[in-house]
Amino acid sequence: MKWMDEYPGTYKDCVWVGFDLLESFMRDALVAAGVPRPDAEIVADVLIESDKRGIDSHGIGRLKPIYIDRIRDGIQDPVTRIEVLRDRKTATVLDGHNGMGHVVSKKAMEMAIEKARNHGMGMSVVRNSTHYGIAGYYALMAVKAGMIGITGTNARPSIAPTFGVENMLGTNPLTFGMPSDEDFPFVLDCATSITQRGKIEHYDRIGKALTPGWVIDAEGGTRTDTAQVLKDLTRGLAALTPLGGIGEELGGYKGYGYATVVEVLCAALQGGAFLKALNGTDAEGRKAPIPLGHFFIAIDIEEFIELDRFKATTGQIMRDLRASKKAPGQEHIFTAGEKEHLAWLLRKERGCPVPEALRKDMETLRSWYGLPYAFPWDA
Repeated sequence: MKWMDEYPGTYKDCVWVGFDLLESFMRDALVAAGVPRPDAEIVADVLIESDKRGIDSHGIGRLKPIYIDRIRDGIQDPVTRIEVLRDRKTATVLDGHNGMGHVVSKKAMEMAIEKARNHGMGMSVVRNSTHYGIAGYYALMAVKAGMIGITGTNARPSIAPTFGVENMLGTNPLTFGMPSDEDFPFVLDCATSITQRGKIEHYDRIGKALTPGWVIDAEGGTRTDTAQVLKDLTRGLAALTPLGGIGEELGGYKGYGYATVVEVLCAALQGGAFLKALNGTDAEGRKAPIPLGHFFIAIDIEEFIELDRFKATTGQIMRDLRASKKAPGQEHIFTAGEKEHLAWLLRKERGCPVPEALRKDMETLRSWYGLPYAFPWDA
């Protein structure tokens, strides 16, 4: 399949590393940074799931720059104190107190699933959290319970609103997971911008220029200089474009609108921070906590129809879409979750491709904490 030939994991400068080693290394590095071992296991599980699914922007590549560096900078607490602010029949409000976003998020989705078992539907919202990894992890929790899972999170300002050039909204994924009778569920896990900051970070690690139209500057022109864009996004000198792109002609207002929906559900329901309050800097320009919000919804399918019938219909929809007429030169139509499944089939024996920049990060963490690990590239 042509897509597999172009798959990001085939970059020539990468060393393939087994998942067991990577997950163990991440867990031990987090523990060394002050994260309690049970919590470190949750974080490592979320990150390795991203790498297993081929989502290189949100796996081990974020261990040092997003989590451990923030802990060391004193803007993220390695110990997660989960406070239940409100607990109703179908609704929960949690405060993550600037701890590990993965930990409070897993708890939040567990509570939503339990409420759905008891009442058909459940929803949890979280405030004062931090980056929670791939949104699909939490949607899949519901799928594994035979339910529909929906989640979203706000993030540091990156997206400019339609007709604007200032980064106001986060990349704000709106994510759905639904069980099917296929070998993989339907999982739509994507940002409401054309691309996300994590993918730009991945492009920077592998030395790849950005696609024109992904990023705009203060004059509304497009940017492709990956490394400088990463710096300018935090300085407000560049912004991501919403799904649909610049202006209204290709529907950029739709991505802008969906990003705003996520912002509201991640801030207004739980009394959390939003927009520029998530910049990650204080009034003097110093690094500061980024108090993110999340939401999690679980829907018990059996309240509506037998689970097997739902799975069969969902699977048939996916099969019919893939069997539809293809554009000239195209050999396959994909459905959501399929590429991640194919990535897993490719990687389950080989592991994760680790580019040079990420190898240096891993070596730095090993040195900082004296971790007794031998990496495949050491020789």
